[in-house]
Formats: sequence, C-alpha cells, structure tokens
Amino acid sequence: MEKQAGPMNNGTTQDRFSHGSNQNEVICGLVLAGGEGQRLQPFIKSLGMGTLPKQYVNFTGTDSMLENTWQRAKKLIPSERVFTVISEPHLRHPEVRQQLSARSPNTVIIQPENKETAPGLLLPLMHLYKRYPSSVVLVLPSDHFVLEEDRLMGQARLACLAIKQDVSRLVLLGVKPDREEPEYGYIVPGKKAGITHPAMSEISLFIEKPDPKTARRLMQGGGLWNTMIMAFHTGTMLHWVSRFAPVLYQQFQQIYQAIGTPDENRVVRDTYQQMQPINFSKELLEPLVKHCPSNLLALCIRDVLWSDWGTASRVMDVLRKTGSIGQLNGFSNGAEKRAQNRRSAISRCNDHDLQPFSARVAAFRRARQPTKEGRANNLSVHDRIS
Repeated sequence: MEKQAGPMNNGTTQDRFSHGSNQNEVICGLVLAGGEGQRLQPFIKSLGMGTLPKQYVNFTGTDSMLENTWQRAKKLIPSERVFTVISEPHLRHPEVRQQLSARSPNTVIIQPENKETAPGLLLPLMHLYKRYPSSVVLVLPSDHFVLEEDRLMGQARLACLAIKQDVSRLVLLGVKPDREEPEYGYIVPGKKAGITHPAMSEISLFIEKPDPKTARRLMQGGGLWNTMIMAFHTGTMLHWVSRFAPVLYQQFQQIYQAIGTPDENRVVRDTYQQMQPINFSKELLEPLVKHCPSNLLALCIRDVLWSDWGTASRVMDVLRKTGSIGQLNGFSNGAEKRAQNRRSAISRCNDHDLQPFSARVAAFRRARQPTKEGRANNLSVHDRIS
C-alpha cells in the first residue's frame, strides 16, 4: 500500500504547514469517548446503570452525553467527517453497541485500552490524517453538559476559521468562570492575539486543579476554565508531537503505516502494550506554551452554561440550576434506596423545580440572555463549514 506524503513519513510538517492557509481544507470532528469516568461510577451505579461509562449514560431525556456531543458536532460538520474514539472494553455494554450502531463503522475508532488523553486523541487522528491529510480538526470531549449549544458551536466555528487563516495556531476554548472550581483546569490568557477576533488571546499558562485560594485568584484575574475543546491543523499537530513527544510520535507512525493493511489490528495492539499513559495537556500543551507561546490561543466563551460532568456534585449542580433534578433518569428504578435518594434530592428543590424539563430549560435560557459584550463576541451557527 502506497504511503501518503506527509509528516508521518518525511518529517516535513513545519515546511508544509507553518505558513499560509488553504481555504479548501475540510473541517473534521474528533469526539473523545475513550475514558472510563471512574470518579462518576458510584453515582452511575446509584442510578441503576451499573458500570456503564458516563459518556454513554442518558442522565436526563433520551440521549446519552455521547449522542448529545454528536448532535453538537453535526451543527458544523457532516457526520461522515466526525470521528469517535472509544476503548474496546466499552463494547461489553449493550448500550454502547446500540449507540454506536447508528455511526458509520469507518468513523468509530476502537483503541485496545485507555492510555490517557494523548493516545486517545492521536489514534483517531491517524485515521483522520490518512483520509483527510489537509484538514482542520475540531476536538470535542464527550462528557460535557452544554445548555446554549448554538452559542458554543458558533464559537467553535470561529476557532476553526481562525485555523484556516493561520494553520500554525491551535485555538482552545475557555469558559469564563461563574464560580471558584478547584477541580477544573485553568487557562491564563496573555496578550491579545491580534488576529480574527478580539476575544482571542495568547495563552501564558496552564494550571491544573488549583487549590481553592488559587482558583479564586485565577477567577478574579481573568482565568478561564479549560474545556479541552480545541481546533488545530492536522499536520501542525503532528509536527508538534514529533517535536515534544518523539517516542509517542514514532509509535503512532507505526500505527499510521499499518492502517488499512491486514496487520493493522496486530500493530495497534502491540504498540498500545508498549505505550505509557500520556496526558495531552501535560506532555503537549504545556511544552507548547513554554516554547511556542504565540502559536497557542485561547478563545473566551461567555454566556454559556458549560460543565465537565466528572463528578456527581457537578451533575447535581447543573440539574439544580436548570430545575431538572426531578428529571434525572434512574432514581425510580424500583430499588428503595434509589427512591430514597430521589426523595432526598427533590426535597432540596421546591415544586417549581419539578416543571417539565423542556419548560424549565426554556425559562433558564430566557434568564441567561447574553450580555452586550457576549453578543459582540458571539458568532451564530448558520451553515456547516467545509
């Protein structure tokens, strides 16, 4: 099988992708769903959903977090260009197989096991690069709650367009905090980027899970919650991996060359067995800030209710804010303990909180109309971007 020319073969990424732009580059989506969500497992079990990883759980309504992520991606990108990475152990759950059955098989990438966020991003990126070597990628984690989806995806669209203008950049979406949250990662914006949009700034620092005092100081000083929603050019990312994580790059070069061959599954398994877990933020984004600060941009997102559902307290906090605790699936599965949990949770809310979910969300949205500054920074979602 003939190899495609590109950074996985000849190391010329910087020459090919550092300057200029190609307006014919397609936009691809990359949905991260390879994690296990261990911290939320006790809560999920209490809802009667066993050991199902959180991204496949429909906490309210009929769609899981993963299905909601696909729907968000579809606002900008055709489904055939939205790639999803999962881990093989997930497939033992019938809910997972059912949800994946609606996706095109060649867009679901199965890793043998979860090796943290860097391999979880790079494995689907190899497949994506094989098919769309000149592409802009929008990364979407699958464990996020987003209320104002059109507003968020409008900003994601803006990030993709910024990469089309300058493929040497990476744009990371950061949410303006409405409270101190020590369990989140923070982005510290630096000087204004001077391109495309006034809400974009260079990133001066990443701070992961600060103590409460530091979180308060970050919030007061303009720090942003790191959503890990990001846009970048495929070739540029591969160049950065080769520079800052050369061993990982060589491992994925082997996988890239095996894709589409009879040896693909064996090579992927053998490579994953030798691979160490690697965190994308620590091993790639943090060195980028240190060595290439002008290439890494933050886009400030305002007037969006966003939450990374990594803990039960965050789930319940959002459900309280939207008046949706009474709509939480699984509380009334018949077990007395779950019934008691449901009564306990509902007792913290008043009757107004038990209105139908759609009505409560509509009321909440009306109360969260964007500020004047937020409207100025917003880009509406109209058409998919090519």
